[in-house]
Amino acid sequence: MPTKTMPTKTTTKKPISRKRLAANRANAAQSTGPRSPEGKSRSAQNARKHGFTASTFTVVRLEELEEVAHLRDDAIAFYQPLNSQELYAVERIALAQQSMLRAARLEAGTATNCINEAFDGGGRPNVMLSSLLINKDNEITKPQNRNYLFAEGLHRLAKESNCISLFMRYQAHAERLYRRAIEEFNRLKALRGELPNQPILQTQPEANETVNPPEPNPANLSNSANPANPGNLGNPANLANPGNPGNPGNPGNLSPAGNTPGQPPQFRPDGELLLVDTSSFSPDAAGFPPPDPHSPSQ
Repeated sequence: MPTKTMPTKTTTKKPISRKRLAANRANAAQSTGPRSPEGKSRSAQNARKHGFTASTFTVVRLEELEEVAHLRDDAIAFYQPLNSQELYAVERIALAQQSMLRAARLEAGTATNCINEAFDGGGRPNVMLSSLLINKDNEITKPQNRNYLFAEGLHRLAKESNCISLFMRYQAHAERLYRRAIEEFNRLKALRGELPNQPILQTQPEANETVNPPEPNPANLSNSANPANPGNLGNPANLANPGNPGNPGNPGNLSPAGNTPGQPPQFRPDGELLLVDTSSFSPDAAGFPPPDPHSPSQ
């Protein structure tokens, strides 16, 4: 029976348009990182925020969570690092110390396993001592008998696997890491005259500055930050405040919308200018004084 082959679906990436490319470049220009010297100094330290969590380096159900944290605190108190690189070297010392303690636990567990291998399922030794070693002249004590069983179990375990050699390599590697970490700290300590002593802080990146600030709303020309409008007559929040020193012309009896009672409304409830045909208002109803017939403008 012939097998049916499914056609493979090929996806082609759609090329980006020029408008989209220009928009992406414009958006990328909005965030270029910190600009002040203080911000650049703090952001330069972001890469060294490696952190040190005790639970990350703790074996479950074997080691206490605070064990490596105590080793780190003791190492910092003893070596007293002055910058981030010295602190990192001290933390390596603490981790190497924990590895050596872990190797000691592994050694104790391996020895217990060796003794367990010397017994059979019924709790009797697999190999008994030779009769030539046991006689009336030589008395075998319990510690000597246990040492024999320990060696017998080690012999059996070494024939079955290479765990003993692996343990010895792990132990030597932990001690080598410890010596190298101390040598690295001493090397950095000798360079204290050349390297700057920086405070060890968990810094946060500075907020990015906006390169192109948003343009002001041309419809709202009465912004309080607008120097062309010192009186700020169009801001309803300032018009409702008679004690506002930035609005000396405020008589203190204005409606929330900025309209003066007895006069034609000039502003909408949202504070924008209201274009109203004032020809329909009579001077008497609006409270305006009658026109002066002797005025030159009449």
